Amino acid sequence: MPTPDEIRLEDIRAARDRLAGIVTRTPLVRLEVPDAAGEIWLKLENLQPIGSFKLRGAANAMLSANPDRLARGAYTASAGNMAQGVAWSARHLGVPCTVVVPDHAPQTKVDAVERLGGRIIKVPFDRWWQTLVEHSYPGIDGLFVHPVSDPPVIAGNGTIGLEIVEDLPDVDTVLVPFGGGGLSSGIATAIRALRPDVQVFGCEVATSTPLTSALAAGAPVRVVRSPSFIDGIGGNGVLAEMWPLVSTVLAGALVSSVEQVAAAVRLLLERARVVAEGAGAASLAAALGHRPPGKVVCVVSGGNIDGAKLATILNGEVPV
Repeated sequence: MPTPDEIRLEDIRAARDRLAGIVTRTPLVRLEVPDAAGEIWLKLENLQPIGSFKLRGAANAMLSANPDRLARGAYTASAGNMAQGVAWSARHLGVPCTVVVPDHAPQTKVDAVERLGGRIIKVPFDRWWQTLVEHSYPGIDGLFVHPVSDPPVIAGNGTIGLEIVEDLPDVDTVLVPFGGGGLSSGIATAIRALRPDVQVFGCEVATSTPLTSALAAGAPVRVVRSPSFIDGIGGNGVLAEMWPLVSTVLAGALVSSVEQVAAAVRLLLERARVVAEGAGAASLAAALGHRPPGKVVCVVSGGNIDGAKLATILNGEVPV
């Protein structure tokens, strides 16, 4: 199996063929923001069947896995969206699913996994992070689908890049929420192969900046993470196995405040009727705060936000 930094355009195109009829080819729509520096376009991955881009990588990993291993079941470590992607794919393929979740995982996402038939194991955040580092959890058999660094997951995510270039050939900049780098690096790998002049940035929130810190240090470093309503991005650091890829294909990192992300969630609903979770709106927050020129695509990575948190945001406040 290739390492993350060995993903090629042909792997991403093979993933698109594999995913045909399973994932949604999501629309790219213009968002009218009169005071924006350039044109803002939204890649609406919140419209996937599970409300998140994670279905692309999860399904590609499971469809390309050894059938005998997959038959014993699949599991992942996820705060919610990859959990739903693996659970949805497991139900589609008729295999059992287990998900290791951090104890801060939103109940909305946990409930969604259970509705899809997934078994939940809830652990403290540091133990959950250790599962990501070790690619395993004691006592669980079957295929471990890493939410970030599995090459088939990255290739599945890269299919978004193919669609962006097809739908907006003269795109200048692509802004992607940065959690572990699997989404941004997959998209950037595809776009660099087709349009090497296009810049792809990872978008972070100020309460956790693993990419910004790693780029400044020239290597992954451990960062302090402050919990916020933005649960889908922000970890303890860039995984060592992802660093060679993200440091090569990404143009940099753009950081927004929690307040800016909340404002982006509100703007998306009020002006575009798009429901985005905090992580999903981080790309728009970066576009509005950092003002890149030209044609800018903001990847709205997911829309699985708790209703009470959304109501708080629409009331002009920031959820605790």
